[in-house]
Amino acid sequence: MTAGNAVHARRWLELPERGTPAMLRAMQWLAIALGRKVARLLLYPVTLYFLVAAHVPRRRSYEYLARVRARPARWWNVFRHFHYFAATILDRVYLLRGEFGRFDFTIHNREILHEQVATGRGCILLGSHLGSFEVLRALGVTHQELPLRVLMDISHNENLTRVLDMLNAKIARTVIVPDRPDTLLRVKESLDAGFLLGTLGDRPTSDGKVAQCQFLGAPVTFPAGAIVLAAMMHCPVILFFGLYRGGNRYDIYFERFAGEIVLEREHRTAEIQKWTQAYADRLEYYTRLAPYNWFNFYPFWE
Repeated sequence: MTAGNAVHARRWLELPERGTPAMLRAMQWLAIALGRKVARLLLYPVTLYFLVAAHVPRRRSYEYLARVRARPARWWNVFRHFHYFAATILDRVYLLRGEFGRFDFTIHNREILHEQVATGRGCILLGSHLGSFEVLRALGVTHQELPLRVLMDISHNENLTRVLDMLNAKIARTVIVPDRPDTLLRVKESLDAGFLLGTLGDRPTSDGKVAQCQFLGAPVTFPAGAIVLAAMMHCPVILFFGLYRGGNRYDIYFERFAGEIVLEREHRTAEIQKWTQAYADRLEYYTRLAPYNWFNFYPFWE
């Protein structure tokens, strides 16, 4: 990892988490006690508060929206951006409780997932912080009982993760934490047993594996850990995007990405860059499809 990449990763990983455990538990209680319709009304003052008080995320939202929309963003665009983010967090409460009847899901190419499960062979489900990854975890484990494990770093939003995991211990047990001595062993055992391994590929990590890509018209340092992991495990990769469409609607997309990723030693760096760019291209496609679903509020293009 270069010095610049290290700073980029550290800036994200060291951003303070907003919300104390007590406040988050109170919000969870309100969401359950009041119900989704009433709780969603509370999102408007909450969103307004963050629009005024969250200076860094607000600035990053303006920058991102101007880039993806190719014209200057207004305060109401940023408000909508923050509101979508808040809405998906609120919905995590109901998804983790298995209250799927509250939502209208449209699942695109679901046969890709079922065909993969039928083979009995594990694969990597590669997602992003575009929209809601929780839709996959909740639907897959609770509703459709898919064999799912999730490779997820919970350290940055540890308070929120702990509070939400209390809602569904079954889903909480699917998490494999990276950067531990037994992580690779647990990943391999899960894939060998036919599990779908969900992971996200758009935020800096501490492992130092990166690739330089083009994204929304500018160079970006993308993490390449998921690509390297898939090559190590010789397993297929399927892309996943859970896009929030407003109200109670979600569009869930599955897309075949690779039957197997092979990194030849002589061209390893170029191959990693090629595959990471392919991921970035598909992420850009879905980002343009649902621009207010972009939930990376940090200097992504620096």
